[in-house]
Amino acid sequence: MRAGETNSILDVAGVRVGHATRRGGGSLTGTTVVRLPDAGAVGGVDVRGGGPGTRETDLLDPRNMVQRVHAVVLTGGSAFGLAAADGVMRALATEGVGLPVEAAGQQVPVPIVPAAVIFDLGRGGDPMAPPDAALGAEAIAAVADSSAGALEQGAVGAGTGAKAGGLKGGIGSASAVLDDGTVVAALVVVNAVGSTVDPVTGQLLAARHGLPDEFPTDTVHPAEVPTDKPAIGTATTLAVVATDRALTKAQCQKLAGIGHDGMARAINPVHTMFDGDTVFALATCDGDAPDPMGFHLLLAAAADCVTRAIGHAMWRADSEAGMPSYRDHHGVAPQE
Repeated sequence: MRAGETNSILDVAGVRVGHATRRGGGSLTGTTVVRLPDAGAVGGVDVRGGGPGTRETDLLDPRNMVQRVHAVVLTGGSAFGLAAADGVMRALATEGVGLPVEAAGQQVPVPIVPAAVIFDLGRGGDPMAPPDAALGAEAIAAVADSSAGALEQGAVGAGTGAKAGGLKGGIGSASAVLDDGTVVAALVVVNAVGSTVDPVTGQLLAARHGLPDEFPTDTVHPAEVPTDKPAIGTATTLAVVATDRALTKAQCQKLAGIGHDGMARAINPVHTMFDGDTVFALATCDGDAPDPMGFHLLLAAAADCVTRAIGHAMWRADSEAGMPSYRDHHGVAPQE
């Protein structure tokens, strides 16, 4: 197994990402859109946190009719932030992307856009400045920029106001290419009650699962990490796992569940009653359906990608007022 060219979810052909960020004037929040090919991708979801904020997750149940989704929205703003998905839906519909539905004697595209939120209300000063439909539209308009190079990570998009275990959280990504050419990747927004740091060594919990030279291995001073008293619904880690193989909705649901295993390796504690931890899984179906062993290897790599993506989110986040970054708090020099 090796990382893809960008070591991000952009390595899955047809998957693109757009960020929209609001910083200043009372705002510290944002929205991230994972856009899929116009024909959509097969999707699944697994929600394990005790305080989730989600939209359009029921249709991902394998028992339900709709087979493909056209985008996934990850956003700040707690339940208010779900409005960002409205802007994404309208932008896609304007392009003619969506599930064809007959209405008033004509075919109308209805984009299928599941969404999930993190809690970042008030971290910029104004608790009533969450993402809205306009920010969702801005995020999907930014999707085109992601095809030009590396994916921006850290305190950007949905990770702008994120916090994890007292440190600055953010958004991170990682990919893997298996020996048979299968590509799998993860995009994660880390905003957890739990810590991402080993209290004994000071290393990121994700680092031990990294590929060679992916994370710094220098000795880190195990500085005491600031902590907050947990409060109901004030955290959540979100992830999107994507692959180019052809999977069923049931297999995507299994893939989403395995993504939570990767989350558990990098955050402790995880899936608390104060978090809304949610993993989406997407299959673009560019490749053939895997055999049982191939699916097993895909699942294992997916969990690793989620773990590594959490490490990148924490490593790349910069400090904000009241939220020191991992690098600053532990005195680690930026990686070249």
